[in-house]
Amino acid sequence: MSSKNPLPRWRGFNLLYFFSAGRTEDPREDDFRWIADWGFDFVRLPMSYRLWTEENDPCAMKEDVLEKVDLAVELGRKHGIHMNVNLHRGPGYCVNWREPEPFDLWKDDDALDAFCAHWEMFATRYKGISFEEVSFNLLNEPPAVSDEKMTAERHAHVMRTATEKIRAIDPDRLIIADGTAWATVPVPELTDLGIAQSCRAYKPAGLSHYLAPWAGGEEYPVPTWPGSPEHGVSWDRAKLEEMYGRWAALIEQGIGVHCGEGGSWCKTPHEVFLAWFRDCLEILTSHGIGYALWNFRGSFGILDTEREDVDYADWHGHKLDRKLLDLLKEF
Repeated sequence: MSSKNPLPRWRGFNLLYFFSAGRTEDPREDDFRWIADWGFDFVRLPMSYRLWTEENDPCAMKEDVLEKVDLAVELGRKHGIHMNVNLHRGPGYCVNWREPEPFDLWKDDDALDAFCAHWEMFATRYKGISFEEVSFNLLNEPPAVSDEKMTAERHAHVMRTATEKIRAIDPDRLIIADGTAWATVPVPELTDLGIAQSCRAYKPAGLSHYLAPWAGGEEYPVPTWPGSPEHGVSWDRAKLEEMYGRWAALIEQGIGVHCGEGGSWCKTPHEVFLAWFRDCLEILTSHGIGYALWNFRGSFGILDTEREDVDYADWHGHKLDRKLLDLLKEF
């Protein structure tokens, strides 16, 4: 295993308490207790800024909602879990294009100003907490670089500006930027900035998002591993090795790498999913790269997943995918 990765090989889950304005919930201490008891040490909080802002003012913060984010951070710290604070929806951009933003982070400086205002708020809020306990993941899954949507120069400008604003308040905060093309492509334009980068474990989409209506999953055949497709190309372990090799090259340059999301939706045959994900985890581990399953409770997770081909164990009234849990604990 590589020991060069500047980041710890954190292992854990995404918790979706603040994922979107339509599905917020209060943090549950049992989630953190169980995650820690099972030997994991990382939680990513993908969040929508709309939860704590007024509808017509992207910078008008609602303290009562932000206090719930604080509670999640404190529960993680209490249970020895590193907390990764992430804007899944930031002012001007979200990978979920079905809920459009009123402005464009990749075009409009008003959006950039609002984006930075939120990170300045979190930097101020968590100043004094060790970077070993809390990190910032700037923005979930920026798009592919293009002249039409987002140029490499604009992406770098946004990430650099936000990083500068955070560091002006909290110079030691650990900052992570997702790769472009939905966190699948490393970003060489940021390697001099001294921040880490985040990849994904979703390829091939024909396996991880089989039948998922939001991702065109109905178009894919029943997955196999190896052999599941993405854009007409059949995937196997060698292609996974090639993909993660690009991220390992970042590590060789002294850039920390973590896999912020991975897994498959509940319609993928369970044994196919487990075989593929074992390959993903083996390769990531060989490079010293940690991971966070999407999600913990829900259709990608280990509790209450709604998979129809799993022999669930009872876990305090929840349905536990024991085979998946055992696989994760191996790595």
